[in-house]
Amino acid sequence: MSANNREAVFPTRMTLGMMKGKLKGATQGHNLLKRKSEALTKRFRDITRKIDESKHKMGRVMQTAAFSLAEVTYATGDNINYQVQESVRSARLRVRAKEENVSGVKLPSFSSYYVEENSDFSLTGLGRGGQQVQKAKAVYSKAVETLVELASLQTAFVILDEVIKITNRRVNAIEHVIIPRTENTIKYINSELDELDREEFYRLKKVQDKKARDTAAQDAEQKKQALEAAAREEKVGHAEATESADLTADKDDDVIF
Repeated sequence: MSANNREAVFPTRMTLGMMKGKLKGATQGHNLLKRKSEALTKRFRDITRKIDESKHKMGRVMQTAAFSLAEVTYATGDNINYQVQESVRSARLRVRAKEENVSGVKLPSFSSYYVEENSDFSLTGLGRGGQQVQKAKAVYSKAVETLVELASLQTAFVILDEVIKITNRRVNAIEHVIIPRTENTIKYINSELDELDREEFYRLKKVQDKKARDTAAQDAEQKKQALEAAAREEKVGHAEATESADLTADKDDDVIF
């Protein structure tokens, strides 16, 4: 097994336990990131569809607004822009921002609202073209609302696109790099531990064989010594018996006085 496909670790049982824990954590992390990527991709597709609808809606609204502005210009004259700029003191339509959490990703969301007390256009077009001015005002307000909605979707689109790329890179890295390297490391440690177990078994077997040979040699030596001792005892006993018999056979003649 190539060292490039595994981690440089010392093959011990403690290291094996650590690698198994790492593999379990990597598998769980891969599953979580995979589900996160799927949820973000689903939301990304929904936002893409809404952006397409908002862009078509924006095109229609801006077309209507352009016609309304042309009607106002025709009805009131060329000085309508100056009148509007002089009439406006503060914004009537304002934007509120909030955050939305999608699978741990914070997406900004913009919404528009009106401040009713601001009515700077109440006297604009009072002389002539008042109806066209109010119509243009409503149409451009609708255009700004659509623009705010589109800006919110576009911002979420850009953020989600970047987060999905990062998440997919992490998923691929875990799936194709970390998990295979960890599995190869576990296989390497298991093979080394098996080899050590075989070496230990062979060593113990050789030690047991040597002990058995030593024990057999000691038994043979003890048996030999016992036989020699028995032979010596038998020889001594035979010598004693022979000497006793000689003493019994050699009797002195009777002396007669």
